[in-house]
Amino acid sequence: MDPLKTAQYARALYTAHGDRAEAEAAQKMRECKAAGNQQEAQDWQAVRGAIRQIRGPNQS
Repeated sequence: MDPLKTAQYARALYTAHGDRAEAEAAQKMRECKAAGNQQEAQDWQAVRGAIRQIRGPNQS
């Protein structure tokens, strides 16, 4: 998946799920790895990283 599409997908997922979006992407990544689909798992990992950037740093 190209970086622009990754960013767009991450933004849409974050808008739809809020703070749960990163966990959703991680779950999809694990499901893809378990199914043996490494390329799709890498795409989900990139989406997860983009969501993390959108969210910004954790606050305590």
